[in-house]
Amino acid sequence: MSSTPQVLIAIIGAGGVGKCFLSQFEFLARKRPSPKLSLTYICTSKKAIYNTDYSPIPTENVLSSLPSSSQTPLELPKLADYLASATQTGSTKEVVLVDNTSSQDVAEAYPLFLSFGISIVTPNKKAFSGSYKLWQDIFEASSKSGAKVYHESSVGAGLPVISTLKDLVDTGDEVTKIEGVFSGTMSFLFNSFAPTSGTGGKWSAEVKKAKELGYTEPDPRDDLNGLDVARKLTILARLSGLPVESPSSFPVQSLIPTELESASSGEEFLQRLPEFDSQMEETKVAAEKEGKVVRFVGSIDVASKQVKVGLEKFDRSHPIASLKGSDNIISFYTKRYGSNPLIIQGAGAGGEVTAMGVTSDLLKVLSQIV
Repeated sequence: MSSTPQVLIAIIGAGGVGKCFLSQFEFLARKRPSPKLSLTYICTSKKAIYNTDYSPIPTENVLSSLPSSSQTPLELPKLADYLASATQTGSTKEVVLVDNTSSQDVAEAYPLFLSFGISIVTPNKKAFSGSYKLWQDIFEASSKSGAKVYHESSVGAGLPVISTLKDLVDTGDEVTKIEGVFSGTMSFLFNSFAPTSGTGGKWSAEVKKAKELGYTEPDPRDDLNGLDVARKLTILARLSGLPVESPSSFPVQSLIPTELESASSGEEFLQRLPEFDSQMEETKVAAEKEGKVVRFVGSIDVASKQVKVGLEKFDRSHPIASLKGSDNIISFYTKRYGSNPLIIQGAGAGGEVTAMGVTSDLLKVLSQIV
């Protein structure tokens, strides 16, 4: 009688998304007796837990044990060796690396892990929106080794954005345009600043409120510079067949006043932002005079190969204008769907929904490798 196949899981990152993923992983491991899912490695930036004989790490108390662990994270090449060696032990056949970080260093190591036959699931945008060469190296290594790589949560958290686009492309549909609100932060800001009914608040006050509610990065400039949306657009453009070189290779409108780009901190930025409220107010009023509202969107025109991120005006009845809270909305215009786009809408940020996308990707990998 053959033994139950085993899949080892290695986790990098135990922060917001990492904690949520670990909880979902525990549920998954209980629900699926085969293959047996075992945690073999987990680390933060400073601490790690792993066993040299690959014996399973109990998940119940691992998060509370990590801070006091005497082990430090393995350097990425050593981690790749460690995980690759596991495939030659006992009934273990497969290893999956779950990268819950936004680390550029980890992203650049993906081709190495994949070349060793280690599959990857991740919400890390930097791996797929970095240099076009890294993009090519990742999927070339995956193709050669047979290891899988999935990154649904790199765009739209748990929303099925990437899987939907891949299904459209893989079944031969012709994507002509992609347009939407790709940032939960920007969605919240503009739904409050320029609502479809009512007047909304001052721009600086809305930015401050968004930060207090946890919708922005510690320094709101990291949201307002548009780079997060540009990264997501880069990923979708590449999946649509456009060889976009990087998030800085197309127009990206920053909402940071030039005078505040060099502010010494996020706190100083917020203190001085009211001085520039009139700029955003003018933009809002100009849209209102046309009976429209302003929104921060990303768009990809596949036919003309144009990608851009920035402010656009929309009729109040437009789906993009009528978003609520911090929801995302992504519209796919294709040959099959004609003038009525395929629309995906819902929560595009948050630890639980982001981790759900990662867990869903893990399920896809398991269905293919076991």
